[in-house]
Amino acid sequence: MGRIAIFTDDPGWHGKQLRLAFAARGYSADYVSLTECRIQLQEGQLPLHIPGFTRTLPDAVFVRGVPGGSLEEVVLYLDILHALKIMGIPVYNDGHAIERSVDKGMTSFLLQQHAVPTPQTWVLRDRHQALVIAEEQLRAGHQLISKPIFGSQGEGIRRIEKMSDLFWLGHSHGVYYLQHFVQCAGEGYSDWRVFVVHGKVIATMRRRGIHWLNNVARGATCEAMQLEHEMADIAVKAVQALQMNYAGVDIICNQEGRYQVIEVNSIPAWKGLESVCDVRVAEILADDLLSNSQLSQKLGAVC
Repeated sequence: MGRIAIFTDDPGWHGKQLRLAFAARGYSADYVSLTECRIQLQEGQLPLHIPGFTRTLPDAVFVRGVPGGSLEEVVLYLDILHALKIMGIPVYNDGHAIERSVDKGMTSFLLQQHAVPTPQTWVLRDRHQALVIAEEQLRAGHQLISKPIFGSQGEGIRRIEKMSDLFWLGHSHGVYYLQHFVQCAGEGYSDWRVFVVHGKVIATMRRRGIHWLNNVARGATCEAMQLEHEMADIAVKAVQALQMNYAGVDIICNQEGRYQVIEVNSIPAWKGLESVCDVRVAEILADDLLSNSQLSQKLGAVC
């Protein structure tokens, strides 16, 4: 039986679904925290210590969570993911994909570079210049949102609607991330979560929020939606721009009827998606990981 390491500090429902999916395909899956892993370059030892894998490294790794921490701690966690890939272990999503998506500044830059429609954005260090930009945009009739560079589920995001809001202009350890606020078409607040695996859209839902942040964790309701061809193309192109195996792409339709990508999540949840769509995401993800060419070659060599 093959063995998979699922990197997570909180397996929960998603971890259980992944473990069941791998078991149905002949693989055991162990939950492992990246906080307990280390690099150990000593004679007679594997260069990486992965709890539960003392004699041999896992056949593949599924990244379900990367802990926060200091810059040095996060770099170590990513180094472990990079090292596993260098050693020929399939990592899903890999360290580079997670770096690109966790850093909202680089996400925005890569989307723009690959001609993926996304709101106008500024990322900078200087507070005075951030205030100048914000004032110019407000005078031009644009509302803004301020986001932490790292973050999820809407934590730390503020909406800037008027000049007095600039008093609360926040930064993320000295870095300012400002982006045009996109008012969605129609009434209320809504956006789409498009789930992409291996270059294909497997499911999509619309999230209707009670607040301008449409996160399910913040009370948004989900409904299945028929995906338009244009939106599917944009979602797939966004995932390709960040070079991911899979992702949850958040898309909003503005009042002019144009789609814009507002987020690309490399460790997306899918419980809300499954509540309204007839899809088994964990099974699709497991199949995609196990079809990895590196893993197939490795198993073929063993056989």
